[in-house]
Amino acid sequence: MSIVRRSNMFDLWDPFQGFPFDAFRSLSESRPNFVSDTSAFANTRIDWKETPEGHVFKADLPGMKKEEVKVEVEEGRVLQISGERNKETEEKNEKWHRVERSSGKFLRRFRLQENAKLEQVKATMENGVLTVTVPKKEMKKPEVKSIEISG
Repeated sequence: MSIVRRSNMFDLWDPFQGFPFDAFRSLSESRPNFVSDTSAFANTRIDWKETPEGHVFKADLPGMKKEEVKVEVEEGRVLQISGERNKETEEKNEKWHRVERSSGKFLRRFRLQENAKLEQVKATMENGVLTVTVPKKEMKKPEVKSIEISG
């Protein structure tokens, strides 16, 4: 059995190389932290499920303390989850070989449904998982009145 190494066509040719309006490249060159900030922002994964009792949001925030995370409810029924993971500082006698853990600020916003009880939102953090619970109001079912048909 032989191993054949196949190359991705994009490894050979970059259709955007030298493109004069490469905004991301120029932005990342002028703001070196932009790439890591954007990465941290984009990589914050949050699950949202609705149960009969309410809405449950779960966010994986490994290594973060509850003091580093903010949960807020804004006008217009918007739930906002934000925080910042600080980058470890390099000591003079240390040499980093690889930095893969994301650092920087993150922000996620969700518009809640009209049946959300905004005054009863609760948040807990356990083992690096943030859980936000938003109870639901009991919605009254519309009263249906039967009309007898004459004739």
